[in-house]
Amino acid sequence: MIRDPQFDDIRPYYDEEIPAAMQRIADNEVFPLLASYIFPDKSVEQTRSLLKSIKTCDEFQVKVMWHVNDQIRQRSMTDFTYSGIENLEKDKPYLFISNHRDIMLDASVLQNVLYDNGMATTEITFGANLMTSSLVIDIGKSNKMFRVERPGIMNLREFYIKSKHLSDYIRFTITEKKQSAWIAHRNGRTKDGNDITDQGVIKMLGMSKREDKIAALEELNIVPLAISYEWETCDYMKALELYQSRFEKYVKKQGEDLASILSGITKPKGDVHLSICKPVSREDLSKFDSLTNIEYEREVAKLIDRRIHEAYALTPNNFIAHDIRFGKHEFKGLEYDDEHEARFINRINGLLKYEVEEPEVLKDIFLGIYSNPVDNCFKYSSTAHASPIA
Repeated sequence: MIRDPQFDDIRPYYDEEIPAAMQRIADNEVFPLLASYIFPDKSVEQTRSLLKSIKTCDEFQVKVMWHVNDQIRQRSMTDFTYSGIENLEKDKPYLFISNHRDIMLDASVLQNVLYDNGMATTEITFGANLMTSSLVIDIGKSNKMFRVERPGIMNLREFYIKSKHLSDYIRFTITEKKQSAWIAHRNGRTKDGNDITDQGVIKMLGMSKREDKIAALEELNIVPLAISYEWETCDYMKALELYQSRFEKYVKKQGEDLASILSGITKPKGDVHLSICKPVSREDLSKFDSLTNIEYEREVAKLIDRRIHEAYALTPNNFIAHDIRFGKHEFKGLEYDDEHEARFINRINGLLKYEVEEPEVLKDIFLGIYSNPVDNCFKYSSTAHASPIA
């Protein structure tokens, strides 16, 4: 394994660190609860023995995390589908840049898709804000997760240094280790359903090869990903956060990120679809070669957006929300029926338990979470990818 000690502060565990991490996880007081969820047909001791037998990160992903993701799929998804696997070459490392709806699942479902198709799994970004306990750190770093700092908790100079360090690590991972990686296309989850790539992400990726902006991105083998959830598991939480943010800066409560992770794991998600988009090629990037760096980063971000929006799998909920929000019946009978509409209206009615001064504003924000993807998809096609009425 190719190593560089300069990245010891952010890298995942090395294989020789795995046995000790497995022992710590197995000895943790919440292990019986985790074991019963992941392996409901095994005793706690059987699962503990399995964990202690694991010697590498790859083994942990295959023997544990694959089953975690599969349990989430079985217990909370009506169906999980994917498309675009033909866009990937088996032995080529990629930087997967995904729209970001769920803290854990966006990256997790990709791992199972890759493994099930005979491909290597990826390293995964691990927000520093999520590294709240030794158990979470052990699970994350054993799962090939690498640390990413969040802006707002340091000054601009410090954040620049951290961003350059992250850029160097991602390039080292792709080009030297020949290991794929997953990152979100923006800082934090999309709260309003409007999946827009942060230009700063593109700038960060180029920091590690400033002398050639085309080669800087080309050699990362960027692949946009579009993931869609029929039911956004944190839709109420996201709507309330956006509502409160209109009046003052939203400050997360202690344990809020963990609550979001647990909600993503346990709450019903309906149909979930992952689209693996066409990789960003040198030909794509060369179209922007004459632009300034800022313009170049902006256009690359827009290119990734276009691929994500074109590939996004709309569901009946998206079309229902769009019709309700704009007082139309444009999609009724084509993309949804009365049964779908009744279920979605029942979801809206759940907002009534939250007492706010402007309930109609909260409702509109909630509808936007589901309706904005329709507007984004139809920017590029009048026949956007939609799930058929079941």
